[in-house]
Order: sequence, then structure tokens, then C-alpha cells
Amino acid sequence: MFSVQLLSRHVYVQKTLAMDSIIRGISKSVRHGQAVCLRSFFSQSANHSARKLVLGIETSCDDTGAAVLDDSGNILGEALHSQVEVHLKSGGIVPPVAQQLHKENIEKIVKEALDTSGISPNDLSAIATTVKPGLPLSLGVGLEYSLRLVKQYKKPFIPIHHMEAHALTVRLTNQVEFPFLVLLISGGHCILAVAQGVSDFLLLGQSLDIAPGDMLDKVARRLSLTKHLDCCSITGGKAIEYLAQKGNRLNYNLKPLMKHHVNCNFSFSGLQTNVTKLIMQKEMEEGLQEGQLLSSAADIAAAVQHAVALHIARKTHRAILFCIKSGILLPTNATLVVSGGVASNQYIRRALQSVTDATDFALLCPPPRLCTDNGVMIAWNGVERLRAGLGVLHNIESFRYEGKAPLGIDISAEVGKAAIKIPQLDMTF
Repeated sequence: MFSVQLLSRHVYVQKTLAMDSIIRGISKSVRHGQAVCLRSFFSQSANHSARKLVLGIETSCDDTGAAVLDDSGNILGEALHSQVEVHLKSGGIVPPVAQQLHKENIEKIVKEALDTSGISPNDLSAIATTVKPGLPLSLGVGLEYSLRLVKQYKKPFIPIHHMEAHALTVRLTNQVEFPFLVLLISGGHCILAVAQGVSDFLLLGQSLDIAPGDMLDKVARRLSLTKHLDCCSITGGKAIEYLAQKGNRLNYNLKPLMKHHVNCNFSFSGLQTNVTKLIMQKEMEEGLQEGQLLSSAADIAAAVQHAVALHIARKTHRAILFCIKSGILLPTNATLVVSGGVASNQYIRRALQSVTDATDFALLCPPPRLCTDNGVMIAWNGVERLRAGLGVLHNIESFRYEGKAPLGIDISAEVGKAAIKIPQLDMTF
């Protein structure tokens, strides 16, 4: 049994969540618009010169992002360059290509964010940059450029854990107090953790192989969805979601994932293998070669999406029950935060909504544009760390990036030992 006493210092009484604090007008352009305030519950200094200003830089994968935020959560300037179109043509992210595109765009993106904000680098309080985890070649570009700025303008440096930034983004858009349960689902990660404070996490479970976004992208490529007229310019995961709306998942019965594993870890590689075999079988039946569109593509997309949603929902359900049973979270005013690129999938959100409805948890997600990689979340994580005095480095001579990096203290073994059984929920929606 997990020791409640060991975690007593982490248990806090949560305040009532205020949903109406979400920013109005989020759809306005941030590249050329005025400063946007996403947060109202931090007290803002009346003296403009007393504001803390943080530049955030993100290059962990295939998006070059930069943003300037103040310590009240105002987005003063933001810019983002996406490499999606380039990588769609190559069938996946090629690290050296991503690195070169970061090198070509980072100076322009940072300059655009600063110019839009009207803030001089001399006025910055700190520079925050993603240093882990991610593609090493991509991380290196952002880190090298940031350290040059740090030395040139003699500013403190705040190294950022990419997944910590995703987890805390919701505190920019909503009034969320620690602790809360967070599910991070993206093309590179699938993590269940309890956020107990800035840089204070308990890891409940994670993917043992590939991430859900990566698996969906690979299934989309195997289905050749880039040749579908409506899917040729969107990512694999979004193509699966779009096509699934037109399909019938009941036409294919995919086996439940890790059904007999009573922990909160995930696995998606087995599903990918089964779907690949199914696609090959259907190609033989229809007399098609690999690369040609199947008539049953929409049904397969629907079945795959449902299997992924069910797997994620069941593991999240167990995490909620474990947190309540162990006393890590209080059953009243408890919150599940979902972030990362895959969090924008509405079908998966509905599955998670079924879980939170059954457990009386609130379900919160950052706006879609803040779920994917961006400079705003890095700058905000920098603001949170600067306010807390955590990980703010001075006089940096050198710093190393980390391609792989755990999030928080791993208690996944304790979750498995608890062997919590989850009740059957209605997942028909």
C-alpha cells in the first residue's frame, strides 16, 4: 500500500476552479496582434518597470517557437514556425532536416516575438528554453541560440523540461491550484502524473513503447491518407480523427490493450502491429498494392481511434482511483488536466469526459493552440519557476541538453501493487 504519510507534505486543499477565466478571443492572431492576457488571478504590479519579463524558446521537435510573457500571464508577443508540411512530404520527422529548419528560422522567430512584444532583450528578466526531453539535434539549436543571448545580454537562464511546461500550461488559462492529475498525450509521450507544485511531480505511469500520436501517424501513413483529398495537408493524427467520423468502428474488433495489467502504464506498439496486419489483409481482399487507398480506410480509422481512446481512458480512470485511495488527491474539487498534441482529439476528450463524469473530477484542457508545442508554454514555465525561485541559473558557461528525461518521482510500481480494478464505463458516444 502506498504510504500516505510520505506524501502528506504534498497534499493541499484545492480551491474552486473558475472556468470563466479562459481567454476570450483566443482565435485572434498572436503573430501580429496586441498583448493577450490569459490569466487574471495573479496580482499585477502597478509599476510597469517592476514586471518580470520572460522570453521562452521552444525547439524540442519540429516547431520553432518563441514568446514573451510577463509575470501576470500576459502574452506580449509570440511567433511560431511549423515544419509540418516539410515532414508530411518525407513521411515523418527527419531529425537532420528538423535541425536545419530550426537553424534557418530561430533568429527570425525570436526577433518577431520580441518585436511584437515591444520588449528589448535588455529588459528581459530571464530567458527560458526547452532543454529536455526531445530530439537531440533540435534541442541543441534552441539551447545554443539561447546561451548566446544569455551571454550577450547577461540574463539568467531557466532550463525547461518540455513535459513540465505542457503540464503547467493550464495554469496560464485557468485557475488551477496544486495538486492536480495531469495526462500528457502527444506524438512523443504518454504520461500520467500528479502535479504537486512547480517542478514537483509524481509519475504514475507512462508509455512502455511508442506514444499514441506517433502510432496514429504511422497508421495514417500505412493507410496512405496523404493521398486522400481531405487529408493531404494535415498530420496523420488529425487525418485519422477526420476520417474516423465517416467510419464505423464496429466493423473491426480490435483487442483491448493491456486489459489484464493493473497499472497505469501504456502500450501502443501491439495495436500498431495488429492494425498493420489488418490493413495488409484488406489490401489482399481488395486486390490493392501498398500505397493505394482502401475502401475501408474510414472504418479502420474509427476502430483504431476508439481503441486508443479506450486504452487512455481506462488507465486514466485507474490513476484517478489510485490518487483518491492513497490520499494524494482529495475527492472534492479534484481536477484532471489533459495536454499535448493528442489532447486536441475530440473523440479522446469525450472518452476522458466519461471518466471524469463518473469520478466527479473536473476535466480541463488548454486551448488547442497551446496543446501543441509553442513558445508560450515555455515562457510561462519560466515565469512559474522565476516566481518560485526554482532552477534560475546565473553565469552559465555551458549547459547540456537531454534527449530523454523522466518527469518527477516514479511511483508507478506502487500503482501496480495497489492493483486497483476499474468499473466498466459506457464508452459509446
